[in-house]
Amino acid sequence: MGLVQVYTGDGKGKTTAALGLSLRACGQGLRTYIGQFLKKRRYGELRGVARLAPFVTIEQYGVNERIHAGEVTPEQRAAAREGLARARHALVSAHYDIVVMDEVNVALDYGLLSEAEILELVDSKPPPVELVMTGRRAPQAILDRADLVTEMREVKHPFSRGIHARIGIEF
Repeated sequence: MGLVQVYTGDGKGKTTAALGLSLRACGQGLRTYIGQFLKKRRYGELRGVARLAPFVTIEQYGVNERIHAGEVTPEQRAAAREGLARARHALVSAHYDIVVMDEVNVALDYGLLSEAEILELVDSKPPPVELVMTGRRAPQAILDRADLVTEMREVKHPFSRGIHARIGIEF
């Protein structure tokens, strides 16, 4: 039985939790699709996941530029729409046991996608597929629909001391 999971909050670890789930699933012979919204950089997980093929597939849907709330470009919106279509296809394809929509909550928050579209996708989830949605500011309707919600809360972060993201640790 597949459930709906949400990893949200301002703390670090949402994507990392989804990747950990994918690694665990791979070890049990399950197949995972990871669609990364808003990302188009060579994050470390791209190379790491390549070593888990054919059990884990990862794709990115971004435009390699920072997105600012209220200043969404048509290219950014198109990339998010492509990601939604690819995630929907993966969800219903019967090829994957787990579908991860990484940073989809942020795509919602920025208005790249609509809450109605995501709820429709959740409703179309085949019963055996696990659906995982990550990103800050998950809307209440998504939280209500989920079976599991984990909120990452920042207690302390090195960024506040001027330590920037580190290769292999944060990306």
